[in-house]
Amino acid sequence: MSREGDASARLPNGITREVLEADGIRDVMQARHPDVPLLSDGYLRESLWATLQARPDHGATDDPVWLLAYGSLLWNPCVAVAERRLARLRGYHRDFRLRLTYGRGSPERPGLMLGLTPGGSCRGVGLRIAGEDPVHELHLVWRRELLTGVYRPRWVQLETEAGRVSAIAFVVDPRHRCYCGRIDDDGIVELLSSGHGLLGTCAEYLDNTVDALDARGIHDRRLHRLRHQVRQRRKRHLQHPDEQTAACEPH
Repeated sequence: MSREGDASARLPNGITREVLEADGIRDVMQARHPDVPLLSDGYLRESLWATLQARPDHGATDDPVWLLAYGSLLWNPCVAVAERRLARLRGYHRDFRLRLTYGRGSPERPGLMLGLTPGGSCRGVGLRIAGEDPVHELHLVWRRELLTGVYRPRWVQLETEAGRVSAIAFVVDPRHRCYCGRIDDDGIVELLSSGHGLLGTCAEYLDNTVDALDARGIHDRRLHRLRHQVRQRRKRHLQHPDEQTAACEPH
């Protein structure tokens, strides 16, 4: 169940630092999607601490921490970033493997989100976390990325222009109920064209991700192709608003 008309349960400016500081995504999710299980903030703190303790280079907890940005963290990290580096992660690739009925989707208009899944490689940006209290900065990231448990934090090795660095990447959890496996491109285009929720549309998400990658000189041919197809499909729907697609129906 979702409560689309609840004016008190909205994020008019999307995900911002202020929203994360107040744990505001949780508040909105509980109001709009009370059926979606959420991880407690205490659990998120424990997960963060366990992740930092498990860093493979055995660094101290106050050593610099890197994150791999491959989706919305590219264009809206919401935390203090000291340095950005072009990076490649081998052994994983980004793909639309999460079908969501919240966030940029709803039960009426489900959407898709990117995640890292095994195989191939992924080009993105390494973010070195800054701030007087980097653990607090990471706690904000945990509130954003791990609230519903669709991702698992994992230490990986990034290849950057200045050498290899250990970094945390958020990998899709295939056991999660939102994991949809591999979808063909026609199905992806349907869901990205119509997906819409409290955070906006999936089409906006795709646009922002492609633009952010392009700005860093990373040309993801598949994402470009999907964006072109999504734009064409949305244009046709504007011209023929009475047409309905399967993506608009709950599956």
